[in-house]
Amino acid sequence: MGDPKKQRKKYATPRHPWRRDQLDVELRLMGEYGLRNKRELWRYKTMLSKMRGIARSLLARSGSEREKSEREFLSRLRKMGLAGETTSIDDTLDLDIRDLLERRLQTVVFRGGLAGSPSQSRQLVSHGHIAIGGHVVTVPGYLVAKADDERVNYAAESALAKSDHPARQSLKGQPAEPTSPAASS
Repeated sequence: MGDPKKQRKKYATPRHPWRRDQLDVELRLMGEYGLRNKRELWRYKTMLSKMRGIARSLLARSGSEREKSEREFLSRLRKMGLAGETTSIDDTLDLDIRDLLERRLQTVVFRGGLAGSPSQSRQLVSHGHIAIGGHVVTVPGYLVAKADDERVNYAAESALAKSDHPARQSLKGQPAEPTSPAASS
């Protein structure tokens, strides 16, 4: 089985790593979602591939075992926010990499208006300024459940929790207050 402490690779690299069109798409996704490197993107592509594989295997089954497994699989996707209430197994095959990337904590923070850019949201998460339901999460790639969307906020012990913090003032579209008297004259 192997050593339980040994980390295993959680991604698969592209079969053709130097295709121009693929490189352009990857670079655009990295910029749009503020990913650190392509390994993060490949990890989510592998996750999506595994989900599609499960859906294909469920479609191949028949009978009551399919219904039970299908319900469990769809409920897990609903909790993650990747499927709606009326989604079927066929619809899960249409999932895109963007659907998974939108569920990352870094993206939820940015889309929720807690940060001004994807890179700033990554920094806020990494530095412990963001909490989900009162629990600080420092992993930008954490997949936020749909139920936790509205519970994402600034951590209580963070300096950003105060509404008069200069970084929060600039997020509202108002200029930050000057820090020195020379700047105000």
